Amino acid sequence: MPTVLITGGTGMIGTSLSRQLLHQGYDVIILSRNPIETASLYKTTYQQNSFRPSGKIFYAKWDTEKMIIDHTALGQADYIVHLAGEGVAKRRWTKKRKEAIRESRTKSSELLYQCLSKQTNKVKAVISASAIGWYGPDAGKTFVEEDPAAGDFLGQTCKAWEESIDKVQTLEKRLVKLRLGIALSNEGGALAEFKKPARIGVAAILGSGNQVVSWVHIDDLCRAFIHAIETPEMTGAYNLVAPNPSTNRELTLGIAKAMNGVYYIPFQVPSFVLQLMLGEMSIEVLKSATVDSSKLQQTGFTFIYSNVSVALKHLIG
Repeated sequence: MPTVLITGGTGMIGTSLSRQLLHQGYDVIILSRNPIETASLYKTTYQQNSFRPSGKIFYAKWDTEKMIIDHTALGQADYIVHLAGEGVAKRRWTKKRKEAIRESRTKSSELLYQCLSKQTNKVKAVISASAIGWYGPDAGKTFVEEDPAAGDFLGQTCKAWEESIDKVQTLEKRLVKLRLGIALSNEGGALAEFKKPARIGVAAILGSGNQVVSWVHIDDLCRAFIHAIETPEMTGAYNLVAPNPSTNRELTLGIAKAMNGVYYIPFQVPSFVLQLMLGEMSIEVLKSATVDSSKLQQTGFTFIYSNVSVALKHLIG
């Protein structure tokens, strides 16, 4: 089976994707600043999940500050999955934080391009993460891939992110950019934050609760990356969101119900409170984003979890 080299392989998405790739027999190379620590982390993860890979996993060093990648690892790769980037929602958006979010994406893309252009390699395609942050508030519109990037921070960050990896096409590499929706996973991300108040019986509805959330189950997300690897016809940008978006209210109440049955209290968090708590980041929490995934489905990809109720039942029980 081919070898897939993953940047950002230790995050929530990278961990789940590596697991699926290995299960299907792919060999996986995870780039890390600390390969020995990463190897130890993965060994623990596999033991906890009783995971038995049929493919092989390797660890190699890279450093975006020093602009270096292990040449042997790059030479072995048939495909690259580019996930690297600072977490957008980890902390408040200061000027310094916004620079880190943007540069972590553009610098890592530049490093990949530089190394691919200078070193002999057999990489057939680069599958790069992007995000539906590309789009602004929907205002009743459903977004498709041809829509321009929003002028806000996330819109321009996604634009710079995609443009930074576009250059690999000049090296005759097939490029697929998957614009990810809100990933629902038991291993972190947005679902973990929604679960916190639900654990004490509170369904914390954000703002009006009517804002549309374009989400995707982590299993479908990982399957789509593998689909992009295995579908040579795919190129360009694709929205990776479930076919049926939810509202914040539906999602929040669904999580509370799945965790507590009928024993929970709906509580509406006013918009001004979120603005005080989160600052500029509250714009994204309160933004309605209806995103269409028809283009991806037209490539033959099918979603296992197309409705949020089915996704939550699988994730929470």
